[in-house]
Amino acid sequence: MPAIDSSDAMRWGPAEAPATQLVILLHGLGADGADLIDLAPLWGKALPHAVFVAPHAPHPYVEAGYGRQWFSLWDRTPQVQAEGADSARLWLDDFIDAELARVGVSDYALMGFSQGAMMALHTGLRRKHPPCAILAFSGRLIAPERLSEATGHPPILLVHGEADSVVPVENSRLAADQLTGAGQTVRLLTIPGLGHGLDDAGLSTAAIALQKGFSAA
Repeated sequence: MPAIDSSDAMRWGPAEAPATQLVILLHGLGADGADLIDLAPLWGKALPHAVFVAPHAPHPYVEAGYGRQWFSLWDRTPQVQAEGADSARLWLDDFIDAELARVGVSDYALMGFSQGAMMALHTGLRRKHPPCAILAFSGRLIAPERLSEATGHPPILLVHGEADSVVPVENSRLAADQLTGAGQTVRLLTIPGLGHGLDDAGLSTAAIALQKGFSAA
């Protein structure tokens, strides 16, 4: 696993000093931190004291020859996927801790898209100091049989396009059932006609979820 380099990330904010919150944005397979940092000015209107940070995933996306990945999807058997997510979680845990120390705050939230959503859930549910909110767009739940490992009950928002042909919406529907069954607080928003992407409805709902999560901290 590559060493943590906190300088190797995209950053924005706060819109208004002082910084009191941290939002970490986790990109999808084959992208990098630049893919999501443009969300910061939009959500910064709702969270003017938040710093937004979008790290580059630790591994190159070797299958395509460009972009980054949190773990390989070459072997999609559940055990191998869980092992990959576990390894990436160690890296991400260290990155989150470094960013909290750098910004000088304790309240944070995790947002992820696609493979980044998988990491937001897998990591956020196991943090010693849980996030104020987890936002998972177009993802799925890794290792649902291990939800007993959860260290807290952060509010979770799952957003998924009903026309997603890359990660079908059934993944988020199943995740919502599994998380709820494990005692987690979950809201599921499915969006008719939306494919594997983000839209205004999901982003607006997420901004409200971030505000609520931080205000309850």
